[in-house]
Amino acid sequence: MNDPESAWLEVAPWGITPRVAQRLRATAEELAREWGVPLGERITAGRFSYVASAGDDAILKVVPVEDDGADHEADALALLQGDGAARLLRHDRARRAMLIERARPGHDASGLSEPDAIRVAVAAARRFWRPAARGSPFRSIGDHVPGWLDNAGDHYLVRQAKEIYATMRPSDTTLVHGDFHHHNLLSHRDGWVVIDPKPMVGEPEFDVPTFMWNPIGNQPTRESVERWIAAFAEAGLDANLVRKWAIVRGTYLGLPLSQGLTAETTPALRVVRALL
Repeated sequence: MNDPESAWLEVAPWGITPRVAQRLRATAEELAREWGVPLGERITAGRFSYVASAGDDAILKVVPVEDDGADHEADALALLQGDGAARLLRHDRARRAMLIERARPGHDASGLSEPDAIRVAVAAARRFWRPAARGSPFRSIGDHVPGWLDNAGDHYLVRQAKEIYATMRPSDTTLVHGDFHHHNLLSHRDGWVVIDPKPMVGEPEFDVPTFMWNPIGNQPTRESVERWIAAFAEAGLDANLVRKWAIVRGTYLGLPLSQGLTAETTPALRVVRALL
């Protein structure tokens, strides 16, 4: 059963509840009138926000206040200025709304073969990662990871992840995406753009693990994990640091277990177990 006070569905297809979607749609309709754009039907792929077409060339997105990880999404898009990420056209900070250029043709990277997905991911990451300062306005990953691990519960994997994290000293000088994976990479013209950042400042290695347990439905293996690590190491990242982040992030994102899943069937935890 869903918690009636929660903004989030607790079972597939995941995302925001109908109650929250209705609230955000009202905001989207209000902004569409103010901005003079047509509001189309909700785009189902945008499960964690209210996302709808706004004419042929734009998307109107309203982010729920419950999603504090997206507090600075517009700031990141403004910093990138359309260079490797979807271009921010308009922003209403108070109503957590953005008008964003629509990617065309807009296919995500989940349909690519693994070698092509790796190639696209490395190229996109190099464009996204850039110098950014803590507090201007981005939060640091180091301020949040300990709490996320605490929230993962009392599990032997959590204890191991905490021991590993205690050996790490995350930097806070690079803009990181926070939710980098196949479904947040869209084809646009003759290239690819990033969407839906949960931006913070940290180190590039933090962003790699989420590719390992995506796309949705993927069951990672030790071999596939090592291929992703090798590709980003070849691009200049620290392979050992990528491994540590994969264990730490896979643990706090995979635990506590979602309804109906086990440590063997949770993709993030399959990555963790492959590396321990």
